[in-house]
Amino acid sequence: MHPFLQELKQGSQALGLDLSDEVLGLLLKYQDALVLWNKAYNLTAIRDPKEMLVKHLLDSLSILKDLPQGRLLDVGTGGGMPGMIIALCQPERNCVLLDSNGKKIRFLKQFIADLKLKNVVAVQTRVENEESIQELGKFDVITSRAFASLLDFVDAARPYMHESTIIAAMKGLVPTEEMQQLKAEFSCQVIGLQVPRLDEQRHLLLLQQIKN
Repeated sequence: MHPFLQELKQGSQALGLDLSDEVLGLLLKYQDALVLWNKAYNLTAIRDPKEMLVKHLLDSLSILKDLPQGRLLDVGTGGGMPGMIIALCQPERNCVLLDSNGKKIRFLKQFIADLKLKNVVAVQTRVENEESIQELGKFDVITSRAFASLLDFVDAARPYMHESTIIAAMKGLVPTEEMQQLKAEFSCQVIGLQVPRLDEQRHLLLLQQIKN
């Protein structure tokens, strides 16, 4: 049995998730691969697997219950957070993980190939690349954990949105001022998240264009 299986199981249950042992196993395989590749490629600043479990796995899992349905784009996915974690938990959901960093995308492509995952692809490109915008099309949900600025994230997401797309931004503190600047165009639902064993504020912002 994986040394972190019980911890991950308890953490996911505390988040109100009922993940099968098979899914928990996949998540831990992902973390093990991340730890291994991280030694050579510096994919994440977090080195300690125990800390990774909380700050990457459980943090990404905390949005799962509130995430709308549909085809998902994870912008600035880095080593795959939260996009890969969503894809492993929801095999019925089609996910595209996007990042401009070649090493990070190489890691994700290798992991996808090793596990023969059918519902997720990793794409190395800049989010504003016109060709990628044409090729990838529109998405129902657009996530990101990477953007410091909510306004920048919304601007990056725009070309990939249809009229009902929901932007799901993972945040620490609530960016009240930026939300004010967007309120004429977007409705915003703020969901407070409680990540087990993480003593920091976490919020999920769900933004949807206001239809005229």
